[in-house]
Amino acid sequence: MPPSIDPLSERNRDLAPREVSEILTALGVARDKPLLVQVARFARACDPLGVINAYRLVKKHHDVRLVLAGTADGEPERLELLSQLLEAAHEDRDVIVLELPPEAHRQVNALQRAATIVLQKSVRAEFDLGPAEAMWKGKPVVGGYAGGLAQQIITNVTGYTVYSVEGAAFRIRHLLNNPELIPRMGAAGREHVRRSFLITRELVDGLALGVHLTR
Repeated sequence: MPPSIDPLSERNRDLAPREVSEILTALGVARDKPLLVQVARFARACDPLGVINAYRLVKKHHDVRLVLAGTADGEPERLELLSQLLEAAHEDRDVIVLELPPEAHRQVNALQRAATIVLQKSVRAEFDLGPAEAMWKGKPVVGGYAGGLAQQIITNVTGYTVYSVEGAAFRIRHLLNNPELIPRMGAAGREHVRRSFLITRELVDGLALGVHLTR
C-alpha cells in the first residue's frame, strides 16, 4: 500500500490567493515571472545542483525564476551543499534558496501553489510524496526516475520523469513552450492524486487488508 497525503493538513489545505501572496512576500519570492520550485532536503540524493544546472539551460530561452526550498539538518555534507547553493544564488538573483524549518508547512504549501512547474529531480529516493502534494495543487511535475516518483508521475499525463539535467531542461522548456499543457496536466495530476494518493484511499486499503486477513 503506497503512502498518502492528507488534503486537510496545513501542508495541503486550500489557501486563498491573498494568503499565498502574503507568504511569498514574507519569503522574498516575487511572482513577476514563471516560477520553478523544488521542495526537498538539501542532499545529494535530491540533486539540487542538477536542478540549478537544468534551470541555467532553460534560462537561455525563458526568463524564469528558480526556488529551492528545504532543510540541511545540520549535517556537514548537507551544510557544504547548502553553501554551494547559496553561492549560486548570490551569483544569480533569479535563484532563491530558502532554508526552511521542518514545520514550515504553510510556506511549502504556498510555494507549490505559486509554482508554474514543480521539480522533484531526485536521483535516489524512498517514496517521497512531494510530487503527490504538488499534483494535488494542480501543478505538473518534472521528477527524477527514482524511488516512488515514477509511481506517482504519469509521463505525458501529469508530468515527466527524467534521467538527466538535459532531460529535465528539455521537459521544462516543452511545458513553457506549450503553456496550455500546464493547466491540463495540473488537472490530470489532481484527479490522479484524488484517486490514488489521498488518505481516504489508504484507509480503504487498510480495511480491505483487514477483511482479507480475517478470512
